Amino acid sequence: MSPFRSRSKQILTALLAAALLAAVPAGAAENDPGSGRTSLKLPRFASLRAAEVNVRTGPGTRYPVEWVYVQRSLPVEITAEFDVWRKIRDVDGTEGWVHQSMLTGKRTVMVRDALEPMRRNPAADSPAIARVEPKVVGRLLNCRDDWCRVEISGLRGWMQRKHLFGVFPDEKVE
Repeated sequence: MSPFRSRSKQILTALLAAALLAAVPAGAAENDPGSGRTSLKLPRFASLRAAEVNVRTGPGTRYPVEWVYVQRSLPVEITAEFDVWRKIRDVDGTEGWVHQSMLTGKRTVMVRDALEPMRRNPAADSPAIARVEPKVVGRLLNCRDDWCRVEISGLRGWMQRKHLFGVFPDEKVE
């Protein structure tokens, strides 16, 4: 084997290695804003940005639309990221992929299963200022211990965290 061919292989190998390193910079998956990925932890909650959101079976337009959400501000849990696609889970546990542009970081919550009181203060003996039906969506303002302050139809009050989808049991929300 001639030294020229051996040297050519070394140069070619070095060029390929450099090209691979340049194509995926260190930390790009988590820190490059152009990559579509974030450094935010998973899972996390977000809400639907649009009144109509296609949910696909996989992360890309080549995957079929499995269903369509038709409610803006619906809280969803982001469980995975792939490029500009987010795998989400809804209150019923249904999962699918949506484009990141269809989500917003504005936090909302949904009342889970029963008619629940909204209270004036974060205490079980505080007067109820409203009774909220299941599946009603409101804006999450903050959480303190087992209580979250929410705004629903312009009314602000406190609801027990365990009755809300859109906030984790021990999550701090300020």
